[in-house]
Amino acid sequence: MMRQFELVERVKSYDPDADEDAINRAYVYAMKMHGVQKRASGDPYFSHPIEVAGILTNYKLDTASIVTALLHDIVEDTKATLEDVRDLFGDEVARLVDGVTKLARIQIQNMEEKQAENFRKFVLAMSADIRVLLVKLADRLHNMRTLNFIKDPAKRRSIALETMEIYAPLAERIGMQEVKTELEDLAFSELHSEARESILARLRFLELHGGELVVKIMDELDQVMRKAGIEGYISGREKTAYSIWRKMQIKDVSFEQLSDIMAFRVMVDKPEDCYRVLGVVHTNYPTIPGRFKDYISTPKRNGYRSLHTSIIGPQRHRIEIQIRTHQMHEVAELGVAAHWRYKGSDLFGEEPAVKSVEGRQYSWLRELLDILEHAQSPQEFLEHTKLEMFHDQVFCFTPKGDLIALPRGAGPVDFAYAVHTEVGNTCVGAKVNGRIVPLRTALQNGDQVEVVTSTAQKPSPEWEGFVVTGKARAHVRRRVRDDAHEEYLKLGREILEKTFTKEGLALSDKGLNGVLEKFGVDALDDLYAKVGEGRLVGREVLVAVYPGARLDGGEDNIVNLSQARLKHTHEADSAIAIKGLTPGMAMHVAECCHPLPGDRIIGIVTEGRGIEVHTIDCEQLESYTDLPDRWVDLSWDADKDKDVHIGRVNLVVANEPGSLGALSTVIARNFGNISNLKISKRSKDFFEMSLDIEVRGVKHLTNIIAALRATPAINSVERARR
Repeated sequence: MMRQFELVERVKSYDPDADEDAINRAYVYAMKMHGVQKRASGDPYFSHPIEVAGILTNYKLDTASIVTALLHDIVEDTKATLEDVRDLFGDEVARLVDGVTKLARIQIQNMEEKQAENFRKFVLAMSADIRVLLVKLADRLHNMRTLNFIKDPAKRRSIALETMEIYAPLAERIGMQEVKTELEDLAFSELHSEARESILARLRFLELHGGELVVKIMDELDQVMRKAGIEGYISGREKTAYSIWRKMQIKDVSFEQLSDIMAFRVMVDKPEDCYRVLGVVHTNYPTIPGRFKDYISTPKRNGYRSLHTSIIGPQRHRIEIQIRTHQMHEVAELGVAAHWRYKGSDLFGEEPAVKSVEGRQYSWLRELLDILEHAQSPQEFLEHTKLEMFHDQVFCFTPKGDLIALPRGAGPVDFAYAVHTEVGNTCVGAKVNGRIVPLRTALQNGDQVEVVTSTAQKPSPEWEGFVVTGKARAHVRRRVRDDAHEEYLKLGREILEKTFTKEGLALSDKGLNGVLEKFGVDALDDLYAKVGEGRLVGREVLVAVYPGARLDGGEDNIVNLSQARLKHTHEADSAIAIKGLTPGMAMHVAECCHPLPGDRIIGIVTEGRGIEVHTIDCEQLESYTDLPDRWVDLSWDADKDKDVHIGRVNLVVANEPGSLGALSTVIARNFGNISNLKISKRSKDFFEMSLDIEVRGVKHLTNIIAALRATPAINSVERARR
């Protein structure tokens, strides 16, 4: 365990002006508060904050960060309070300690919610001061180094998984490559110990039988550079076990099939020398197509700058070479922590073109805050944040040439939200490199994207199925959720009006306000929405408002199925008109009977999904016979007869050449469109399949079925009813 004077000396070695008194007081105070507490290893608990502080001295952090490291657990694990920390060490340290504290006293229903809520609070804290994240990463790094002392395997696995999913990506986001690599390796050791040992054994075998291969390659590269008159430092290494394993998983290949497990770095003095080295390397060795990346002219969002290229290099081995300046390397390894190494000077020295990077590398943090604002729950925020952190990147450009960095697989909608939230909300189309493309299109490096917008547009629920950025998904979910709430609210109000009117009772805001607390809501709109969602039955509200009311006749109030159908047939004119409902939200079409315009329909209020529309003869309605309050009279809106609907048919088709062609031709000639086809059985003579066809209504579908029945290749066709 590092002693008090040793810690002070380490800090003073890089910061002569450090507050020695504050460090000494924090050391003594933390030791006193933790007292006789022990860690799982049996060591005094105080050894942990000292080790965390020691890790931060490697990155030459300031006094406040070192003091925070010493005190980061006392609010959670001792009798000390945040006010005590503030009184003894000031507002700055108290704010940092508060940001790092795990918030264990928050009352949340389960551990999954607790983890998500803690992470949400943590993001808020580190957005105010990035040093919160630096201390937290050092804390997690030491905990991972001592993970083997925890006896419970499930707990070890949970900590390792959280490290791999949250903290390693966070370290990468701020450019701390050393910390990210060690966290990944420690977590990998716990999560996949056998795989790690297998890879390490193979690497040791290669090293044993490969002799001085790395040295030979470095020597040859050095000779090539010297011959070209370039001075530089070359280092070589094997890739980490985790990076090799991850590549094996992504590419679905064996260890033997990987040919680029060695990586070499060339470090020079100036950026222009990087491109000179690249020219020499490409002149002397064959390059591997598609493996060159220029992160100097287009830095990563965390400030990382380097040239990457893969070649068939010395000794005919496939190798990766990274070319960068010494300062680029420092920033690549230390990330934002490099700021303290260059405190008081220009962080990027002779590289003025990169000064904008320092601001850009924090843009992801602003995006996390934007996601935080639009996420409905801590778990949803955690889900979107993982999306935001895990992907490799592609770099695209606006028509004005502004650079937009996106996760790999992102499309125009993700691009639109990255430009501005309102651009995303009003996106109706996109042009990529001057051509109109579907919104599902995956963008590629270098694409120029122009977003087409309309003030009449709003996010579609379908977007959630293909957007990949956390920001886009959070905004889409938020807008869909808001639209659904409005629809549920309107539907709930209509249901209550109908219920109260049927019993001859008055529906008033005053009466409803009196029962809000009983149903666990704070406002009238929430009550209406709860009824519209089906989580509350209109009759329950009526009885709560009028406790003495006698509802019509017990048994008479249970409507049998045939009466309900007859009532709907003769009283269609009194059906509730539901207009402007978002598909899939407050109203959706039942998949059991696939109702179409022209069918007689009935609505069933289902919990959490709003109204489910069935045909009047649907067999599923039998299960709702004893729930009359869930029945809603519906009729098709005449204005929507021209909309496209899905009709499903079951067919038996001859298994012979041209059958499917004849099928699609008949449907197309009758102005239908096949949206989905599923073959359920296949024999030597016939196919049995179901077909979803886009039609305008029942009459249109009936015409298509008649035409199909007249086709020789089709044995039978019937409209699907389940």
